[in-house]
Amino acid sequence: MPSTLTGVRPPAPLSCHITLPVHRGNPSREAIMANPLPRTFLLVDTERYSDRDDVQQAYLRRMLYDVVDRTLLAAGVEQTLRLRADRGDAVMELIDPHVPLNVLLRTLVTEIPAQLRAINRLAANSAQLRLRVVLASGMVMIDEHEGWVGTDLNEACRLLDGEPLRAALRERTDPHVLCVSASVHNGIVRHNHPGIPAEEFHEVIVPTKNGPLHAWLHGPLPTGTAAEPPTAPTSEGPRGPGGAGEGKDASARSRPSAAGIQVQGVNDGIIAGHIEGNAVRAGVVHGDIIFGDRR
Repeated sequence: MPSTLTGVRPPAPLSCHITLPVHRGNPSREAIMANPLPRTFLLVDTERYSDRDDVQQAYLRRMLYDVVDRTLLAAGVEQTLRLRADRGDAVMELIDPHVPLNVLLRTLVTEIPAQLRAINRLAANSAQLRLRVVLASGMVMIDEHEGWVGTDLNEACRLLDGEPLRAALRERTDPHVLCVSASVHNGIVRHNHPGIPAEEFHEVIVPTKNGPLHAWLHGPLPTGTAAEPPTAPTSEGPRGPGGAGEGKDASARSRPSAAGIQVQGVNDGIIAGHIEGNAVRAGVVHGDIIFGDRR
């Protein structure tokens, strides 16, 4: 399938500011040049591309283009509705917002695995194609140098390069991993559209140099990945009658345990262990413990 590019650049790290030739006849180019406009971002990157020799890299690039083109065609995304940036081991697509996002996501969930299975079953172990995929949306513009500019695109790039996505692909036998941005999750995934089960997406926090980003990973989380970053303990509030702190910490001193028993620490009671039924197992208790209501 023909590409929107006239040539191929050597591999380079992903960047939010990308220079690429664009067909002058593309009707969306002039509109994007004038103002930032909403677009859907599809980012696809090849795992361990730089570990292969030149012949293998050339093969993987052909297969990468084939997978992306066939997948977008299956979603009804014609060439006139997309712009592509070639990054050597990765491709980035700007897709017209008139393409239904739920249709595109549903196609990514089903078509990319099918395409990769067809390719990899005939390929040598050294030529297996494994992909990280990010679907996001936001504002973007093309500047006077024909580079893509936009904070939303920056964040999509960081999701693609983030450790949660890399770790998930390393641990899976499946040859791909898919992640969606918070905007795609809020607008599409959480509403359980047909073919997009919300329970199959799990929230992850992607650390970046500009702070953590929330995203949703399709499939199981990688080992050791937490949905929320650890929070620092709050400072203790004023002491109240009976030794229990009041204010912000009062609710922390009276909460249901995993066994459904109301536990209240008195005189700074601390439990080291866990509760099973009406007993404390495998732990040490300092202070008084009251089961039930304090009264």
